[in-house]
Amino acid sequence: MTATEHPAANRTLGDRARDHLWLHFAQHGGYADSEIPVITRGEGPYVYDERGKRYFDGLAGLFAVQVGHGREELAEAAARQTKQLAYFPLWSHAHPGAVELAERIAAQAPGDLNRVFFTSGGGEAVETAWKLAKQYFRKTGKPGKHKVISRSLAYHGTSQGALSITGIPGAKQDFEPLVPSAIKVPNTNFYRAPVYADDYEAFGVWAAEEIGRAIEREGADTVAAVFLEPLQNTGGCFPPPPGYWQRVREICTEHDVLLVSDEVICAYGRLGHDFGANRYGYQPDIITVAKGLTSGYAPLGAMIADERLMAPFLSGDSSFTHGSTYGGHPVACAVAMANLDLLESEDLYGQVRANEANFRATLDKLLDLPIVGDVRGAGYFYGIELVKDAATKETFTAADAERVLQGFVSPALFEAGLYCRADDRAEPVIQLAPPLICTQDHFDEVEQILRSVLTEACTKL
Repeated sequence: MTATEHPAANRTLGDRARDHLWLHFAQHGGYADSEIPVITRGEGPYVYDERGKRYFDGLAGLFAVQVGHGREELAEAAARQTKQLAYFPLWSHAHPGAVELAERIAAQAPGDLNRVFFTSGGGEAVETAWKLAKQYFRKTGKPGKHKVISRSLAYHGTSQGALSITGIPGAKQDFEPLVPSAIKVPNTNFYRAPVYADDYEAFGVWAAEEIGRAIEREGADTVAAVFLEPLQNTGGCFPPPPGYWQRVREICTEHDVLLVSDEVICAYGRLGHDFGANRYGYQPDIITVAKGLTSGYAPLGAMIADERLMAPFLSGDSSFTHGSTYGGHPVACAVAMANLDLLESEDLYGQVRANEANFRATLDKLLDLPIVGDVRGAGYFYGIELVKDAATKETFTAADAERVLQGFVSPALFEAGLYCRADDRAEPVIQLAPPLICTQDHFDEVEQILRSVLTEACTKL
């Protein structure tokens, strides 16, 4: 197609996007008669489209923009680094930015998690962790340990390995067969607990013990790692019950299985702490991070590993035979350092801890609507589960979800000026994860938009 056939000057960006841009996780058929929304700039907790309309960024981009949009400090850090050293790989060489950032991450990480392997993003960090677990056990005389255990509905990435660890059936079926040896166990959704529905702590113990039972069924000599988020994202923000993480840690230690804390979303303030493991008081063997590490201003992820996992690679000709072109990119490392400076100087972790109860209380107001069944989460990370009947917890049929959630709630929220996620990959859930700079005025704005849209949605059930 030539420019003369469709002059760009006479067409909006949204119209032009339909012709060449392949969106991620998007139903392109839905744009046959409408423009693709185009976001052109951001400022603080808001973004603006090509026509200048403002939206509250209720998802921090994609659980990433901790310090808000338009921070000149991060743009300037990127510009300085680009002028000095725009790119060099970490393949048997180092550059100052990677060295300094690795030192800083290791100093903050719990326990002996002193080794930092940089990636381009979160799914790549998860992929890296599984590969390390396999090679580590091979190097230490246990080559049969290669399987991984993760939770139902949990999202861990889209590459073949990370997608195998992911527990969302609809995200996997078109790409099967996937990497074998990924076993699923129950998650911690107490709202729909299959057992101990009246005892939160007992339910948590049961969910933890299900991990132990899975290891025993598979054989501990075949299981390499357990991959869990501190607070599970998909399904709508499932917090861990009291004692859950402590029992999971004990089980992994008993069976010589690595505990991987997938903190691609939860690290760097989303839960009010540098790491979710520190909030919930457990010691992982590996932590995976991304998103909030740079506040999304540059693509960067990392696998943070316990010192003992590096030991087999410190002598002879051994190497971890893994890497990527842009892992630890110099510009991304510079942005990460500047971002961590902002998180610390503005005490954004402390702000989340101080405000999370108010955020939760503001969202809890919505429980008076018959379509709202549950509000759950922690920090600045909440899910609102929508139901047909709050008294019975009756959920939507697939047709209802398509008609009410996709057909009305999602577009209506966006039209009303709220960007968030209305997700039907499990039960219908609205997810909220705003920038960490937000305060009560922003919480009230979100609640008012949600109340207006959900009140109208009640008439469509």
